[in-house]
Amino acid sequence: MQTTWSSRRVPLAALVTALLAAAFLLAVPLSASAHDELVSANPAADATVETLPAQLVLAFSGDVLDADGATMIQVTDPSGAPVTEGAPTVDGTSVTQPLAAGGPAGAYHVAWKVVSADGHPIAGEYAFTVTTGSATSPTPTTEPTPEPTETVTSPAPTVTVTSTPAPAATGTGAVWAWAVLIVAVLAVAGIAIWLGLRRRPADGADAASSDDSPASTDPSDR
Repeated sequence: MQTTWSSRRVPLAALVTALLAAAFLLAVPLSASAHDELVSANPAADATVETLPAQLVLAFSGDVLDADGATMIQVTDPSGAPVTEGAPTVDGTSVTQPLAAGGPAGAYHVAWKVVSADGHPIAGEYAFTVTTGSATSPTPTTEPTPEPTETVTSPAPTVTVTSTPAPAATGTGAVWAWAVLIVAVLAVAGIAIWLGLRRRPADGADAASSDDSPASTDPSDR
């Protein structure tokens, strides 16, 4: 009888142990996935305010990491222009973002992203409405653009180049022609005289030989 009772208690204990183990396994992921979340906002989601407040305040369930670039908040007006001024300020579970004054009436969009203390980033977005505002959205301050400097370039002076005509040819060519002609005539005359002088001695020699022949020495002529 005791053996039967013991055998019945063993499966019951195993079943209880299995149920406890399953409950523990289900509880661990739920606790690990529980991160900080947005608890409240001012202006709140879908809220209606008369004018745009000077700042936007977000409150979270846990501390928010205060580090450069860890927190980002963007608020835009109905035209899509940003109305945030400066960087947000983190104080424990609260984040404050300064806003520009004088925003127009209409729907405003809020987009935020923070890093919780456990290092997990969380983000969200919502909208609220402004009923009374300025006619136009605030114009972002921009530095005046310097006017372009106009450079005036003086035209280069015009240089007139006047070509000097070459002096007209004088009668030098004609003088040289006459000089060449005279030299040629003198040369021809000189050659003619020289030839004439060469012929005269030959003719005289012939005359002397004919007129001045020696007397015959033949004894019979005597």
